[in-house]
Amino acid sequence: MAFARCILSTFAAAAALALSAPALAANPAPPQQRIEVGHMMGRWYEVARLPNKTQHDCQAGTSDWAKAEDGFAVVQTCHRGSVSAPATEWKAKAKVIDSSTNARFKMTFFGGLLSQEYWVLDSRPDQGWLILATPGGHFLWLMSQKPNLPTPIKNQAIARIRQLGYDVAALEFPQPARN
Repeated sequence: MAFARCILSTFAAAAALALSAPALAANPAPPQQRIEVGHMMGRWYEVARLPNKTQHDCQAGTSDWAKAEDGFAVVQTCHRGSVSAPATEWKAKAKVIDSSTNARFKMTFFGGLLSQEYWVLDSRPDQGWLILATPGGHFLWLMSQKPNLPTPIKNQAIARIRQLGYDVAALEFPQPARN
């Protein structure tokens, strides 16, 4: 019971921190671009993110998406401090909540105790990246289908993040995961 209270208070603190950090945030419009749900499947590597307390010092972040009966099963992994550190995992369930674009998801964690909406703000399947954020713009990730994006493609993705109104100088670039 104490463990559950500790987890809930940690997430409550992270939520409060996110709501009090407008300097890094943009105010993105809801996604308009339609994405193919099949493109979400598989492993995604974290290339960049806005700083957040939950992922402090996380390196080699990945998100593994698998089709589940009622949406997706998602396993998010990171290594605290260095790529060689033991992995920390968070398991979630995700459901599409806007079938007109397939770009809005609701993810639930800890058996439904916590939930958060996520938006795919841009997706370039031909280049293998997507920009994922939360409504309100406090959290943002640049994700890739490969551990490393070629520099010109990475620069294009970062330019797109800037166009969306985010402070790209605030982005963190964690160590990439190994294949």
